[in-house]
Amino acid sequence: MTEKEKKKRAADVVEALKEIYPSALCALEYEGDPWRLLVMGRLSAQCTDARVNIVCRDLFARYPDVYAMAAAEYADVEKLVFSCGVYKVKAKNLVDFSRMIIEDFGGEVPDNMEDLLKLPGVGRKIANLILGDIYHKPAIVADTHCIRISGRLGLCDSKDPHKVEIALKALIPDEEQSDFCHRLVLFGRETCAARAPLCESCPFKDFNCKK
Repeated sequence: MTEKEKKKRAADVVEALKEIYPSALCALEYEGDPWRLLVMGRLSAQCTDARVNIVCRDLFARYPDVYAMAAAEYADVEKLVFSCGVYKVKAKNLVDFSRMIIEDFGGEVPDNMEDLLKLPGVGRKIANLILGDIYHKPAIVADTHCIRISGRLGLCDSKDPHKVEIALKALIPDEEQSDFCHRLVLFGRETCAARAPLCESCPFKDFNCKK
């Protein structure tokens, strides 16, 4: 497929997903708070969004903001995030990046990739989530759904998150990128699952998708 053909296909996918999912909302219930989304994004690694939403009800009741978390003891946070997996590392990251946000960024979650990547436990996926949802900047969140579906649709031919991010940035208009990724998550859960995709009812069944 030529780059022109890929752009045409990407545009078709964007429009189709907009029709299916008019409201492209993040599955994490962060209530518009940048720091809470950062926390939830970190906890979501190797964990479901549904589990993170449940865990964070108690976590945010105990530590409602960056200042409360920065003053927390690792062991206390570990108990609250245990069910999210890799809990010792995640708890340490939450406390450490909260302290760093206060000390280095005046209590505000950074609004650029370079500074976000300085935060402990924050990689490009979480950084792009923040940039797209909070700061409304062009951002591709290359999670498992994004990588799998964009590969099946022929939009990219890599499983490396950074390469997928770069490929999709070249194909998806800036203003569509963040919502496009949220829609891919919804589409991946409902139709294009990893193990049993519902190909017969898929709106892209004529695309000769890769299995």
